Amino acid sequence: MRVAVLADIHGNLPALEAVLADTEREGVDAYVLNGDIALGPMPGPTLDRLEQLGDRAVWVHGNCEREMLAARAGSDAPGSMPDEVWATAVYAGRALTDRQRELVSDLPLSVSLEVDGLGPVRFCHATTRDDTEIVLVDSPVEDFTRGFANCDEPTVVLGHTHMPFDRLADRRRFVNPGSVGMPYAGVPGAYWALLGPGVQLRRSDYDLAAAAGLFTTEAAGYPGLAEFVAENLLAVPSDAEALAVMRKMADAQAERP
Repeated sequence: MRVAVLADIHGNLPALEAVLADTEREGVDAYVLNGDIALGPMPGPTLDRLEQLGDRAVWVHGNCEREMLAARAGSDAPGSMPDEVWATAVYAGRALTDRQRELVSDLPLSVSLEVDGLGPVRFCHATTRDDTEIVLVDSPVEDFTRGFANCDEPTVVLGHTHMPFDRLADRRRFVNPGSVGMPYAGVPGAYWALLGPGVQLRRSDYDLAAAAGLFTTEAAGYPGLAEFVAENLLAVPSDAEALAVMRKMADAQAERP
């Protein structure tokens, strides 16, 4: 089986369409939607498009699924979340139909699939014990050991940090495909991974100006849309910039009791 891994789509429908066009040309057998799927400018249409994949789609829970559903249910923002970030969860949650809500409800925190050439592969959004735990390409090996202690697959595919990498840690291979919809990789585009028989980190190009125009007409109410377009579409943070920010976040997580 060949598997396309799509992580952190974040409601970016044009980016998703570009990836799906490339994956169909590759003849993939399954899609792993590795969390943070719909929270972004076009949550409903993104979910509708992914539902068309039918049984080929394997859905995985991310922190944004939890936050979006909580906001839809009327919960208040967590104390640790800035108001402007919570506003995007409220927007996405309220935009969903009941059917779309069901698509992202009660998803597994991780799944395991057999992949040609790789054997059993574990997929999760952040780690297999938590949907927000930050593990970076340069994190200490001990972080990988702790975060994935409850699984034993030789290959693990994660997302959450929006930066593609492929590294060895504690005798296991860890792969992050990067982000389809909000990449932190320096070069705009839609990032994903193709598994089977090896591992390929891939990037799909798409018309960024056309995507910006679509968001302006179809997602005008998305909080901070202008910033999203300028900083996550037309230009994107580099891995160095993102690592500097996320190292501080990881350190803060490590200090929590």
